[in-house]
Amino acid sequence: MSTWAIDVENVQHRYGQRLALNGLSVQIPAGEMFAFLGPNGGGKTTLFRLLSTLIPLQSGSIKVFEYPLPAEQPQVRESLGVVFQAPSLDRHLTVYENLVFQGNLYGYFGKSLKKRIDELLDLLKIEDRRADLVQELSGGLRRRVEIAKSLLHSPRLLLLDEPSNGLDPRIRSQLWEALLTLKEEHDVTIVITTHLLEEADKVDQLAILHQGKIIEQGSPETLQQQIGGESIYLTADQPQALADAIQQVFSWPVSILDHQVRVQPPEAAQQIVPLMERFSDTIQSLTLGKPTLEDVFINATGQRLSDDTRDESFSLEKEAEVENAH
Repeated sequence: MSTWAIDVENVQHRYGQRLALNGLSVQIPAGEMFAFLGPNGGGKTTLFRLLSTLIPLQSGSIKVFEYPLPAEQPQVRESLGVVFQAPSLDRHLTVYENLVFQGNLYGYFGKSLKKRIDELLDLLKIEDRRADLVQELSGGLRRRVEIAKSLLHSPRLLLLDEPSNGLDPRIRSQLWEALLTLKEEHDVTIVITTHLLEEADKVDQLAILHQGKIIEQGSPETLQQQIGGESIYLTADQPQALADAIQQVFSWPVSILDHQVRVQPPEAAQQIVPLMERFSDTIQSLTLGKPTLEDVFINATGQRLSDDTRDESFSLEKEAEVENAH
């Protein structure tokens, strides 16, 4: 049997004239935690909708545990648990009532359903909230109930769209503890989409999406190590003039990002003194930083992950209108 939980080959997807996915290929091993990292508009949500069988495959191939789409879509759906970014719980029902209702839709009833709900409430540490109305829960607790709901049928693969979006750091940490338990103790493959760098740093493997393509893939540590050493970030009244001057004097790689001058010299820490001696009248502040996933994205695209501010939810609504019109 294949070791791939997800096997995507040369997938393209269009909304009208816009190419959302451009020949995308990726293989995700079973049992891993994997992230698709990228800005809004980069293709994450379209890929998520394809993997969760919400939209039809236009070209290329997708297999989930060897089940091809769309030929074996029912088997794919049985293998999937899906947690959408948009809330799907009934706010006027209790936690337990929401889970019972979802379990009934899966064909589970009676003692077997109650046992499964009890297991999930305990796993996600929300057993004391079973009688609470959903509208009374915090965002983090609601997200855990969403996860419990997606796991009722014991799927082998859990897809989560921006799972930490809108949650404070403490709640994010608790959510990730629950996801790690699912992966390590229950052998669930977990795949997330995210634009949060700190979230992508926690996974086994990640793929960076930009303009519908995977531009980098590997473990967070490997991708960061590929960048090389530390970088120096400088602020100045005239960043372009400072960048040109540093390039002329030292011949180091220099770029400008968000009005900061980014310098990548060899042995960066040892170059701080020469820089300050030469440009002390121009440099306002200096920061030394180790490579991050942001640096990986910058190195591959020439821009910050946050530079793309397109409203993906709005664009998807418009694209859905185009798709439905055909």
